[in-house]
Amino acid sequence: MALKPEPTAPFHSVQYALRVLETVAKHVGGVTDAQIARETGLPAGHLAHLLRMLRRERYVEQVTDSTYAVGEALLLLGSGGGDRRGALEGKLQQSLDALRDSLGAAVYISRYIDGEVKITQYADGPGTPKVNEWVDFRSAAHASAVGKCLLTQLDYDDRRDHLSRHKTARLTSRTITNEKVLFSKLDSQPATVPVLDLQEYAVGTVCAAVPITAGHAVGCLALSLPLEHAHRLRQAADTLNRSAAPLLLSLTL
Repeated sequence: MALKPEPTAPFHSVQYALRVLETVAKHVGGVTDAQIARETGLPAGHLAHLLRMLRRERYVEQVTDSTYAVGEALLLLGSGGGDRRGALEGKLQQSLDALRDSLGAAVYISRYIDGEVKITQYADGPGTPKVNEWVDFRSAAHASAVGKCLLTQLDYDDRRDHLSRHKTARLTSRTITNEKVLFSKLDSQPATVPVLDLQEYAVGTVCAAVPITAGHAVGCLALSLPLEHAHRLRQAADTLNRSAAPLLLSLTL
């Protein structure tokens, strides 16, 4: 499956984070932030931000004021053992639960697997209900934020293949059913800007999604809000975008 070449903001953050983790892992007894900066070439401000994120996600631990060592989560996910899959799902679920609570919205991880849209994990709650799947998400990629975000990451032939199997049915008055218009929208979607669904999939629901593509696996991180919270969508979507890097890092390790 060919991917579109545009990198995303989370992708850049993850590349830098992997560089930091590589450096920390090399130094068994711990390494200072000054040494990490020298070996990675990252500016102090950027490195400090990454180290805070890596500490929060338990990929590194701070052993003294300025010294860092490999953290528990990196040992688990980097082990390659039989526990890795369970550890990864647990780590992603923790991240989703925390994101749900900070955003006040249901959140989802979706992947494009074997030509289909699949929600692989989600976090919702009494005050943050998940979307009512009144039409199978596999048949609604043209209308949902999740589906459109995944389609933006496919090349033209893979999109055409998808839509030859799943027609662009009108789900609400806002649904784009014209394939040419849909492709134009997908092509003009900036890679670093969240994809929005403003009642295109379901009346009364708004959603946003951002790419989390690890290797050749096409995926996205998404949120949904009831229409009465639509005024929060843009800000929540921006926060979602900034929060994508830790989840993408988990998938990449």
